[in-house]
Amino acid sequence: MNITSAFDSGNIQVVEARDPQQIRLRMVDDAHTEKHQWFHFALHGAAGQACRLLLENAGSAAYVDGWQDYQAVASYDRESWFRVPTRFDDSGLIIEHTPEADLVYYAYFAPYPSERHRDLIAQAQCDDRVQYHCLGQSPDGQSLDLLQIGELEDGKKVCWIIARQHPGETMAQWWMEGCLDTLLDDTNAISLALRQRCVFLLVPNMNPDGSRRGHLRHNALGVDLNRAWRQPSAETSPEVFHVLERMSQTGVDFFLDVHGDEALPYNFIAGSEGIPGWDARQQAQLDGYKQALKAATPEFQTEHGYPVDPPGEANLDIGSNFIGHRFGCLSMTLEMPFKDNADLPNPLVGWSPERAAALAGPCLQALWEGLEQNRI
Repeated sequence: MNITSAFDSGNIQVVEARDPQQIRLRMVDDAHTEKHQWFHFALHGAAGQACRLLLENAGSAAYVDGWQDYQAVASYDRESWFRVPTRFDDSGLIIEHTPEADLVYYAYFAPYPSERHRDLIAQAQCDDRVQYHCLGQSPDGQSLDLLQIGELEDGKKVCWIIARQHPGETMAQWWMEGCLDTLLDDTNAISLALRQRCVFLLVPNMNPDGSRRGHLRHNALGVDLNRAWRQPSAETSPEVFHVLERMSQTGVDFFLDVHGDEALPYNFIAGSEGIPGWDARQQAQLDGYKQALKAATPEFQTEHGYPVDPPGEANLDIGSNFIGHRFGCLSMTLEMPFKDNADLPNPLVGWSPERAAALAGPCLQALWEGLEQNRI
């Protein structure tokens, strides 16, 4: 029996793995931090054996509330991921599973591999409706990829959508894949209408280094990119620096930052209500978008979410707050669960790559309705 994680987005430290009932593991901190919660590893040679895998340092994870009612994901083929029995107690996070094959992968959420990202970018640029731009390089020397759909023309709304500032929130890039598929679907009337009225600038993966390294929240230098927007650095947070530089050239009429939330088992929108100068127009934009999204899909709700910041007290280091303040536009964060959607539970897969991708269509529909109502 062996346990390995020396692969794209792999993360685990083996403490002991001789007895399948006493497998002891530890999650590895993001580089230059003491934060951990992402795990992704392979178990070899345990087919037909009842295994008990203990992640000993789960109690010191970044978001301990994330373990309540959480079920880890597993896969034999790295394509189809399913939930396995998982519980959290004083000893740590315990996964109990009897593998059906001699190679099985476990992860915090279904990984979105770096090679799949590169395939996504390469395939998109082959579409004559898409322009590819390399905005710069990450600290590890990876490209910072931007996909542009449409031309920057007078009268067109400039819509920026970014994902995966926090690399462990892989559902965000699964959502982005669904967004790209929807926007380029010529049988989708809403997508056709949006492309007539908007130019889309998509950053499918804001944090390629953290993604490949198996981080939860940080880039290669230990920077939380979603706390770096007010004063981004070309040296320590080039991912934000280069995106913001391009935004300064294009302007922003609509901004959506796609994330995942460890604790809350719901899909929800976090607005930028607490920014300085927040007014009735911006509140109407936000309320209208959320109402349209709720009407478009039962996967979305407005009852549960983050507390609203008091007036003038929003943290402008956070991307959606900073963009909303600087550009005066509708600027939001979409949060999806690591667990399941408690309103529409699916015990077999929980919240999944397929469900995340499917949510992109309703999000675009809500944007179109905002344009139709002249709210955006």
